[in-house]
Amino acid sequence: MGRWEPGARERLVLAAVDLFTEQGYDATTVAQIAERAGVTKSTFFRHFPDKRELLVAGQEALSLLLTQGITEAPAGAGPLDAVAAGLERASTAFGDISREIAPRLKAAVAASTELQERDALKSVSLAAAMTAALTDRGVPDPTAALAGELGLLAFKRGYATWSGGDAKGDFAPHALAALAELRAASAALG
Repeated sequence: MGRWEPGARERLVLAAVDLFTEQGYDATTVAQIAERAGVTKSTFFRHFPDKRELLVAGQEALSLLLTQGITEAPAGAGPLDAVAAGLERASTAFGDISREIAPRLKAAVAASTELQERDALKSVSLAAAMTAALTDRGVPDPTAALAGELGLLAFKRGYATWSGGDAKGDFAPHALAALAELRAASAALG
């Protein structure tokens, strides 16, 4: 592939996930990722500051979509209804490629302490983004924080179901079903 062909960012992510799965995160170099993706190292560094950031590619966009959905939820929507709107908006970021690489990405993260730490930071960041969007809507801080954490848990549970082998369709129904289960479970806490 020529170095100016479109889709370099996506090819880099796919190449990295494949290499991390094949030979491990620590053994994979930026040069190998760039070569597998058919781009130069310079192109790699135009898209990512280091190889660790490949696995959180799109996190900023995902946070933005979550917060936009929460912000644009109807004025009378409760905190979890606003979170549901955020999850629906965020679902637009997930397509066939996301589902295809999910098992390989999960394996790569499970095999690397560094990637597990980065994944945990991503989770904290997504929950914080939802909490901040809810606070901006006037939701009191403890309620906003709890709703943000439930939103994160719904996101993770929905993603696990959606990216699993037998799931069909879009991401949104899986995330919303997970949120509904969590809502019911939290009501049962008394």
